Amino acid sequence: MIPARPLLYLSLAWALLGAMAAFWPSLFELWAGVGVAGIALAVSDIYLSRKAPRLELERDIGGVWPVGVWHAVTLTLHNRGRSRLHLSVIDDYPTAWQIEGLPHSCQIDGGRMLKLTYRLRPNMRGDAQFGPTFIRLRSPLGMWMRLHRIGTSSALKVFPDFSKLLGYTLNATDKRTPTVGTLRKRRRGEGTDFRQLREYRSGDSQRAIDWKGTARQQKLISREYQEERDQQVVFLLDTGRRMMAKDGVTSHFDHALNAVLTLSFLAQKQGDAVGLMTFGGNQRWLAPAKGRAGLDRLLAGVYDLQAQEVAPDYLLAASALLERLRKRAFVVLITNLRDEDDKAMRTACELLSQRHLVMCVSLREKSLDIALQTPIQQFEQALRFCASTHFLAQREEAIRKLGIRAGHLIDITPENLSMALVNRYLDIKESGVL
Repeated sequence: MIPARPLLYLSLAWALLGAMAAFWPSLFELWAGVGVAGIALAVSDIYLSRKAPRLELERDIGGVWPVGVWHAVTLTLHNRGRSRLHLSVIDDYPTAWQIEGLPHSCQIDGGRMLKLTYRLRPNMRGDAQFGPTFIRLRSPLGMWMRLHRIGTSSALKVFPDFSKLLGYTLNATDKRTPTVGTLRKRRRGEGTDFRQLREYRSGDSQRAIDWKGTARQQKLISREYQEERDQQVVFLLDTGRRMMAKDGVTSHFDHALNAVLTLSFLAQKQGDAVGLMTFGGNQRWLAPAKGRAGLDRLLAGVYDLQAQEVAPDYLLAASALLERLRKRAFVVLITNLRDEDDKAMRTACELLSQRHLVMCVSLREKSLDIALQTPIQQFEQALRFCASTHFLAQREEAIRKLGIRAGHLIDITPENLSMALVNRYLDIKESGVL
């Protein structure tokens, strides 16, 4: 129970009357009478509000929200009693999120229902929890406010904003639409995936003749094949401490995760199976799977992943992936390289390259590029410029020592990663090297 405004005003008036009684003793009896009446009124109000209200609450939030998008939450209040209730509603939402529309003051007549809506904007992926709603209920005489918690807890999953990821994919593929006169590279051999039956054509191999179809149709029927589409794209994603770096409000890990989901969407459209293994902090393995079901499984498996204060072990991650992944795949290793990583990373890439096509991606801090481009006007800026130049030189030397062939390593700022990965994947698909 906390005092409401009427009780506070009454207490203030009583205090002023007491100050006046100190100068005019004739007011003392009036002051004492007002005090006794006020105390009796306040105690009586506490007694009248001793019973919990017959109030029920339902919360409608849905099950899955994309991060960074405003969403509406609907609270439905049912007054099962007979008296009108005056109350203030404050929902128990994740406190770090942005909110609009709370607290909400309202009144509900006996036997009636009231719906109110407020908006939330989640700022982080993962599991979120809503607790029972806080209700501040005014007492019958209006002297007190009593706090109640009603309703139940609610669980919510916050996923990456897939509408933005879809936009990245469409933008990348639109820019690569084949133009008139574009030549497609010839592949060695024939495709191995069956496509359809058709009539025999001059030049078809005798091995392509389907004798059962020929017998049924009483004419030569050939089997037509297409290029193999049952390929695998597997991401080896660093969840260690370096991926916690931020350029603006988005961490390197979130940029990397968005790029993974963007390329996964495109790959499953191309008929490839998509899988993922993480190393460093959280360690998860999602075996490659095809189609929309595989993409949904990947999305459900990574939505709550977060980078942690753990150093990555590249050789251990490469060994673990080789044990799980037998068929040849396009492996995309995403991390943030340092000069001390050259030996471990080189060994890991050589180990993976024995069986798979490996693409190494290193995320570069955008702040380094900004420091190099900022005009030097003060001593601190000069120090920052020199430090950035030295750091990037060490980084370039570490990348050079890796010995990775041109086109198989990307050193890029996080916001450009999605487009770069999509373009490189399409290049590999068109070249047929996988």
